[in-house]
Formats: sequence, C-alpha cells, structure tokens
Amino acid sequence: MALDGIYLRHLKAEIENNLIGGRVDKIYQPSRDELVFVMRTREANYKLLLSARPDTARINFTSTKPENPKTPPMLCMLMRKRLQSAKLIEVEQKGLERAVTFKFDAVNELGDHVVLSLVCEIMGKYSNIIFVNEEGKIIDALRRVDAEMSTERLIFPGLLYRDPPAQDKLCILDVEVNDVIRKIQALPKAMTLSKALMATLQGISPIISREIEAIVGRGSEVITTEMSDADLGRLMFALRDLKDRAINTDGTPVSVIDPKLKKPKDFAFMNITQYGSAMNIRRNVSGSPTAFSDLLDSFYEERDAAERMRTKSADLLKLLSNREERLSRKINNQKAELEETAKREEYRIKADLINSNIYAIPKSASSVELMNYYEPDCPMVTIKLNPAWSASQNAQKYYKDYRKAKTAEVKLKEQIELSEQELEYLESVFYSLAEAKSEQELNEIRAELASQGYVKNTQNKKNNKPESIGKPLRFEVSDGFTVLVGRNNRQNDKLTMKDSSNNDIWFHTKNIPGSHTVLVTDGRTPTDKAMEDAAVLAAIHSRAKESSQIPVDYTQIRNVHKPQGAKPGMVNYFNYKTVYVNPEDFKED
Repeated sequence: MALDGIYLRHLKAEIENNLIGGRVDKIYQPSRDELVFVMRTREANYKLLLSARPDTARINFTSTKPENPKTPPMLCMLMRKRLQSAKLIEVEQKGLERAVTFKFDAVNELGDHVVLSLVCEIMGKYSNIIFVNEEGKIIDALRRVDAEMSTERLIFPGLLYRDPPAQDKLCILDVEVNDVIRKIQALPKAMTLSKALMATLQGISPIISREIEAIVGRGSEVITTEMSDADLGRLMFALRDLKDRAINTDGTPVSVIDPKLKKPKDFAFMNITQYGSAMNIRRNVSGSPTAFSDLLDSFYEERDAAERMRTKSADLLKLLSNREERLSRKINNQKAELEETAKREEYRIKADLINSNIYAIPKSASSVELMNYYEPDCPMVTIKLNPAWSASQNAQKYYKDYRKAKTAEVKLKEQIELSEQELEYLESVFYSLAEAKSEQELNEIRAELASQGYVKNTQNKKNNKPESIGKPLRFEVSDGFTVLVGRNNRQNDKLTMKDSSNNDIWFHTKNIPGSHTVLVTDGRTPTDKAMEDAAVLAAIHSRAKESSQIPVDYTQIRNVHKPQGAKPGMVNYFNYKTVYVNPEDFKED
C-alpha cells in the first residue's frame, strides 16, 4: 500500500493542472501529522491534504471536512501568518523521488515578494513536512530532527534544507529500458524478479513490481539462470509500458478490493492482474480531473478516521482500561470473601455445641473435642477456644462471627452486583469509543464520563450550556420502515426514553454491548422483513458484529424502563423475545 513515485507523479500532475495560480485561503492542522490547505482558484475551491503520518503519508485533494482543534498548533499559526493569500507558482518532484515541493509567491513583513517552499517527504516513518524560506533555510517542520536523533541529516529551524540522501537506483524517466535490464541481470541471481525490480528502479511499489513479475510470467521463482528471450521480451514490453505511463502520466487509478473483508487492500496507477479471482479490481474511469486523488482519499478515509479517533481517545481508553482492571480485581476479591462467608454455619454449630457442653469444658482450655450431633453419625469435632475466656464467652464469639459472616454475605452480594453493573457499563463505553467516527461523538462520550465522575469536567464554567447530543444513525429498511441506531450511551438514552413512541420496537443484542436500535412503526404493524432488518442492524452495531447467529432481544418501547439512578445507556426490559441473526443478511437500500 505504499504510495510510490509514479503514482505521486500522477498526483503532482493533477495538482499542477488544478492549482497553479491558486491562492491559499485557509490552513488547518487537524492532527499532529496532517495539514489541510484550502486553495482558491478562479474555477473552484480545493482542499489539499498533506499527510506525514508514517503509514498513510501522502498528498491529495480531499473532500473530507477537517476536524480542527480549538487552539491551532504553533506550526499551523506560523504558516497562516506566512502563507495566507500566497500564490502557488510551482510543484516540483525530482525524478520519481517520493518528495514533492510546493513553491509559493508570498509577501513578507516588509511587503516584498518572496518564494516560500513547503517540502512534503513521503518516506514511511521518516515522512515529514518542512517549511523552507527564500534562502533555502528551514523555518520549521512537523518533525524536528536534532543531532541526538540523527547525525546524517538535521531538520531544525535556521539550518539549510538538504534533500534526502539519494538511493543507488535508476529513474525510468531518464534511462533506457535496456539499462534497467542490464542492471537487473547484474544483481545476485538468488532474487525474485519483483525484488530485483525494487532494488533497481526508483519510485516503484511492491504491487507494481509484482505485477511486472506476473506479466513476465516468472511467478515467484528465484532468478537462478539467465532469462530466456521470451522472458526478456515480455520484461522489455512491461518496462516500456511503465516508462510511458510515468512520462505521460496517463495511467488509470485502480483499487484492489478484498471481497471477504469488503475493504480496499491496495492501489495502483495501472491495471492489476496478479491476484486473479482472489481480489476484486475497481478502476476509476470517470475522467475526473482529480481521479487519482479521489481514489487515494476514499482509500485512506476510513483508516485515517479510525487512527485519528484512536489518537484522540487514547487518554479515555487508558483511563477506562485501568478502571476496568481495578474493578475486575475488586470483583474477584469480593467473590473470594463471599466464599468465606459460606463457612458461617460452622461458627453457629460450634457455638451451639459449646453451649450444650458448657459445664463439661474445663477452664483455660485452648481446645475441646465434642460430639457433633448435627450430623447423622455424630462424629467428634475439635473446637479451638481462647483460654483467657470462659466457655460462654467463646460461644458468644462464635455466634458473633456467624452474624458477621451472615451480614457480610448480604453486603458482598450487593457490592458484587453493583461492581458487575459498573463493569457492564464500562464495556458499553469501550464499545462506543471503538465505534466513534467523529470529534462530536468523542466529545459526547467524554461529557458522559464527566457526568459519571470518571473524568474531570472541562466545560467552561462561564458557559453552562450542556454538551449537545448528536442524532442517531438512520436507515431505511424493507417495506418503507425506518430504523434508528444510537451511537453512544447518551444517544441511546435519548432515543429510547424520549424520542421513541410506545409502539415502536426496541432491539438490543442479548448480554452483549451494543447500540439501542429502534424500529419506527408510525402506528403501523411492522412486517417480518422489517423486523428482521432491524434485528440485523442491532447485531451489526454491537461488539458481536463479526460473528454469526447473534442473539438479539426485542420488545415494544413501552416495556423498556430506566431504573432510577442507572448509568447512561443502562435499561431494564421485559416481555421480550429473542431472535438469532447473521449480519451478512443485511443489505442497506
């Protein structure tokens, strides 16, 4: 899934065709590793994403609205100051290196025009975005690299910017195909063709090298002998085709879809045949002027959104994990204590036996052996005594231990029940965090935890307006019915207890954390198919969504009640039925 130099060259061409002459309207930094430039041109406005995130580093046009922190980071404010209204005059890529430089015509504090550069280096974990002034000196960067981090190449304000070290690879834009083949033949023979191509060519990704290997027909064989004339001919054809696409930037954006996971697996700038029928190939032939960006944007949208949410929710996850761990230990300790209380009958029996033989027990005895008439064969039992006490006092001590254990049993059962309810609640919050897709949903969860005392309330005291609750997910299912699905506990409470009618049907996975799901009836009798769709949606929006044959309870809203003092999302329900469903059965209209 690496963004290679040839695909990057296609992206560069798209940006040149649409943005040269455009001006910077706004700059956002939605996360530590991302910048979004809103560019204004005569024809339209564009959002250009620059990402230095290690596993998804890229540049492309994006349609996603950036979610921004309340206070912009220092680098973002610096760029706003220096690049606001600056005009993009050039986009540069040296050969097929995975680095692109954006050059802007800006105005400095003295009113003079200067050329400021933004260098986007797309190099995996070393990816970076570096802001460079007219003298070639670094103004700042997303990631500063000092002498303790690297002695090869420093990236620090005030230093001259230097290109990344060049690799000993051929750029197919500048050499003949025969030169490439000669270098491949000079490599060690214990190497597959795909690895040989990766070691020889600049700007080529694993999927492209494997595709050329498949075209040549070498499979995954190790190159142990000289290639045949037929192999060489096919390799020469494939390399010429690759060179033409790189020079003319006339490739076709292609995504590889995993049919089992129903998610994109890889992308390329040419048709992919290496997977045969194991993968689905989707080619973007729309003719859009931003086709390569569109594919990249959709490919990474889901992954990036999930990664951003993981980063922003890390503190909550840590807090909840620690709380859950402590709670589990507490429950285990309470259950161990509860097992000890089961011995309370022994205390009562010993007390009764002492009282029955009170005059036969010698003074200052540390123990006594008495007949246990509570058992059929009346065995002898040894009872420990406190020699400083009388027999009567020892009996009263055993009665006291009995009463204490009996009271402890009642209290421990109550505490274990409360602890298990809290553990169930924490699991529901974990589920909500895992499913959160936006900053608003995360804020709702944070406000919920603040209301329950798990985190501090960071809301401005001067602004007493409560955190708004978002709308539930809405689905149109079979026979014209609507299904609403809550996305967190606060939404679940509002959906079930306030927004639904008594005759609406409520669904929830049985004993599994998940969303409250409501089939809106509007006074009609729901059809069997609509009920099935609603049950499947409840299963999909639960922790068991990857399973099959998931139990889902359902009942009318009138049968769902929230106990006084219950935590968010926690309800009781009765007169319900259970159905088993498979999430793969649902197809959204």
